Amino acid sequence: MGERLPLFPLGTVLLPGLLMPLQIFEERYRVLVRELLEIPETETRRFGVVAIRRGREVGPAVPQTYDIGCTALVRRIETQPDGKFSMVTVGGPRFRIGSVDSGSKPYLVGDVEFLDDVPGDEAAAANHAAVVTRLMREYTDRLTASGTVEIRLPDMPTDPIALSYLIAAAVANDLAERQELLAAPDAATRLRAERALLRRELGLLERITTVGSSELNRITPSSN
Repeated sequence: MGERLPLFPLGTVLLPGLLMPLQIFEERYRVLVRELLEIPETETRRFGVVAIRRGREVGPAVPQTYDIGCTALVRRIETQPDGKFSMVTVGGPRFRIGSVDSGSKPYLVGDVEFLDDVPGDEAAAANHAAVVTRLMREYTDRLTASGTVEIRLPDMPTDPIALSYLIAAAVANDLAERQELLAAPDAATRLRAERALLRRELGLLERITTVGSSELNRITPSSN
């Protein structure tokens, strides 16, 4: 079903289950946060994060964004003495933007359709999940063995959907690559792409000594 959702364009991709802290300083987004604070804590406070395809996060120009984004579920809001806000969110359901209203609010508002998360071909998803789990452990073991980075790998979820987002968050550092994984129609398709991505990264480790993966320590798999 369609719904109108406040939109927050960012130069990054939010994924389901991924924690995202935000510092809110632009007035248009302060307005959004103040409106969120008016919603009772017993109700869901949320907005949509969309990655910027072209343009900038700040400034008066409306950036060009990707069509598929991720709902940001508000976990905590703190008001700063200067009127700015610190906020902690976690990725929720994905959505597809149908149209954007740039005039009725200081911030963008999208008419969106929420997207179901499905495993796809269950046999393929299970097979890809087993391979991806093995490759991910090999990847982190090699990084740790290099002595240049220490990685605390979380317990790998057995659910292929949760696993697919964990791997996307941990390994896909390029915005366009991560956006493509977010937009994948199902977990089987996403995991298949991640098999190729992990094999590429393992190949790079044969030639270089350090590959960063800064988000591994702060990823919480989605409980959905």
